Amino acid sequence: MKLLILFGGASSEHEVSCLSAASILRNIDKNKYDLYVIGITKQGEWKLIDDINEDKIKCGQWYSESLLNAAIIPDRTLRSFAVFDKENKFEFIKIDCCFPIIHGNGGEDGTIQGLLELSKIPYVGCPVASSANTMDKSITKIIVDTTDVVQADYYIVFKHEFEKDEQSVLNKVMDKLVNFPVFVKPCSSGSSVGVNKALDKESLKDGIKQALEFDNKVLVEEFINGKEVETAVLGNLEPVVSTVGEISPTQEFYTYDAKYRDETSKLYIPARICENSIEKVRENAIKVYNVMGCRGLSRVDFFITSDEKIIFNEINTIPGFTSISMYPKLFEYGGITYPKLIDELIRLALEEHNG
Repeated sequence: MKLLILFGGASSEHEVSCLSAASILRNIDKNKYDLYVIGITKQGEWKLIDDINEDKIKCGQWYSESLLNAAIIPDRTLRSFAVFDKENKFEFIKIDCCFPIIHGNGGEDGTIQGLLELSKIPYVGCPVASSANTMDKSITKIIVDTTDVVQADYYIVFKHEFEKDEQSVLNKVMDKLVNFPVFVKPCSSGSSVGVNKALDKESLKDGIKQALEFDNKVLVEEFINGKEVETAVLGNLEPVVSTVGEISPTQEFYTYDAKYRDETSKLYIPARICENSIEKVRENAIKVYNVMGCRGLSRVDFFITSDEKIIFNEINTIPGFTSISMYPKLFEYGGITYPKLIDELIRLALEEHNG
């Protein structure tokens, strides 16, 4: 099978994508696949990596001027990517499946999925609509409101309204979310990028301003005092769900650095909660996965309060695959090794493509 690994991207999560891609390449059964790897720079250049070196990819040092440009071709009769030489002569390389491991904007928001749909290339992960809807935290909130899954109260701030009248917007937020602290998040930025905890009206204003640097829409969310737990979902129409893992971050909350760079954060698998709560989290994860129209994989995150109240936090359709990421660790605990997990994701991609 000719498999294309696509990583990098012009998003704030470029480095995480490099870490995830390196882990996948280190763990994939290379005897099963004819591998091609395309890295996308922060400037948006697509480069075919001719010498696959996991360590260089992990450190983000894979780029070289000598690498040839490459691009997926939207012509569905080709199902290929093109490689261009220095004189812009090109050849097509047909592929059987693509594994996009691009976190954040440009990879997790439905855009790369749309290109692959046009190309009729099977790909790992969620389709266009569910990718776009889960990437936007406010849309996720609105859709999950249609289920019986409990989630934190929230208010959506729009950039044009905030710039027109800051005080009016701040008052509306505080009318809806009576108590501080609250969390302020860009709606369409993943992995805690631009997220702040606001303790008063002034830090709320500052947090909204910072979040608006990443997005035109901001989610202000009720603070939930509880354990942060995550579960992993795998499958298409009949998904399976892992056990529940618990995160104990050494930082105040599970920041971008805590997720991907700070290895002192503790992961507990299974989570230190009762069996009934584990089953309820797993049940709710499937509900969220299904209502969002997910396929392939997702990580679904929750809070659990001291009185065992379960509250949905967010869903991530291209979760981290780094050495410290919860998604592969959860399935490894359940007996699915990292290489087998990769195989199953590719099988699910082909199943979804072929109906």
